[in-house]
Amino acid sequence: MPLTPEDIQSLYEQYGASLYDGEAVTQLEHALQAACLAEAENAPDSLVAAALLHDLGHILEARNQERDNAFPGVDHRHQLAAVPFLQPGFPDAVIEPVKMHVDAKRCLCAIDPDYFGTLSPASVHSLGLQGGPFSQVQVEQFQQRPHAQDALRLRRWDDLAKVPQRTTPDLAHFMRYVKKVYQPAAISLTT
Repeated sequence: MPLTPEDIQSLYEQYGASLYDGEAVTQLEHALQAACLAEAENAPDSLVAAALLHDLGHILEARNQERDNAFPGVDHRHQLAAVPFLQPGFPDAVIEPVKMHVDAKRCLCAIDPDYFGTLSPASVHSLGLQGGPFSQVQVEQFQQRPHAQDALRLRRWDDLAKVPQRTTPDLAHFMRYVKKVYQPAAISLTT
């Protein structure tokens, strides 16, 4: 079932208070901080929306808390979990950075010698589960993909969006970007 902006807002309101993957912020705080950082850099509307939505897969997984607890030490590929629900209504400029933000971390670990040192302990742990830093071949393949540069920008905002008690605009403020880029697929009616 495709997610509408109203569905997304409801998910954040209902599950956003859960802690963000071993960090000292909630899922909603993390999403708002990432979107705030994107907005502060004058990112395009689609990339601000992607920053808000990049970890929506974790929110969807929060409904299945028992599964996550039943399989500790497993990468649940959260970056892909929300894609089937977002793809019908959002352009690739939103979807691809969301899909690629984990690969962007792996790429940055391979190309930026200082990047690994900026990762939180939880992010270092998940990096291991996600396959570790890219090889040179993987870096080259990643960099050739459309939206790779946006995914790298999103990744850096993701890493900085883990500050307890940071003040940001509220969810309604950033949902404006989501609504602006939302393009529901036309329903085909056949008779």
